[in-house]
Formats: sequence, C-alpha cells, structure tokens
Amino acid sequence: MSKLLKASKESIIYEDQKLYVCLAKHPITEGHTIVVFKKGVTDLKLLPDRDCDYLMDTVFTTRNALLKTLKVKKVYLFYMDEAKHVHWHLIPRYKEKGFDIFQHKPKTLNNFSLAKRIKKNLVFE
Repeated sequence: MSKLLKASKESIIYEDQKLYVCLAKHPITEGHTIVVFKKGVTDLKLLPDRDCDYLMDTVFTTRNALLKTLKVKKVYLFYMDEAKHVHWHLIPRYKEKGFDIFQHKPKTLNNFSLAKRIKKNLVFE
C-alpha cells in the first residue's frame, strides 16, 4: 500500500491520532519536514473535508514553526501522490529559489536535535 518510510521516534516533532510531523529521513535541506496523514488514504481529494482542513492547518502550523526556528523567509510545500499515501513535504529555502532546491542530493539524517527546536515553536491556534 504505502511506500512511506517509517519515522524514527527521535525525528517526531508532533503526533496525534490522525497524523504525525517528522524530520525527513533523507532531507534535501536542513529542516526538511514531512506531515503524514496516518490513515492509508491514497490521494488528497479522497480525504473528508474535516480531515483535509485539519491536515492543512497542521501543515501551515509546521511551516510557521520552521520559519521561526530556521529563520528562513520561505518554506516550500510539496505534495505528490506517487507514494499512494497522503503526506506533505515542507522544504525550507535558504539561498536559492525555485526548482534549484530539488537538485540537492538527499542525505541520511543522523542528528535529530532540530526536532526539539521546531517542537518548541509549534503553536496551534
């Protein structure tokens, strides 16, 4: 069903019954974060409106925490459904713009200290 990698406990920034937020296991920039809907829904259009609203509120709240924590001006929100599991990639933009950011070679994340820093700035309204 899902090709998503299981998040390590250290990488979790937020989790509840519906979703979780974690640092990407293979980030393309520092702070690359993923918001994952837990239920095996294959496409965003299949989510009930209430769940979609909750997911997007979490995506925006996470984006705001990344902006504050990393002191960047922009975080790209990236959704693709090839994994057949609803999830969003939040990719902080540092010095470059546009699609150049996707030229970065992913690295394996070994230091999870950023998760705690982001969590401190995660404020749900």
